[in-house]
Amino acid sequence: MSLGITGTIVLALLGAACVLAMLRLWIGPHAPDRIVAADTLSVIATGAIVVLALFFDSALYLDVALLYGVLAFVGVVALARAIEGNRP
Repeated sequence: MSLGITGTIVLALLGAACVLAMLRLWIGPHAPDRIVAADTLSVIATGAIVVLALFFDSALYLDVALLYGVLAFVGVVALARAIEGNRP
């Protein structure tokens, strides 16, 4: 259950990506920028859950990651439709 150098690099890259996405979420000038940042954060979280599955050697986390990815996609589509308004 040792993390190793590869695991450390992966976690550092996930952390850097999370910081950059949070920055875009915070300073995004328009709502679509913020929605893309929220979608990016959900993809990063899904990747982090997959890394946890590898770290703990449990396939249950992969099911959780799949479910989280689908729910995040539906949420982002709902947000995009809400901003779009009542256009046909």
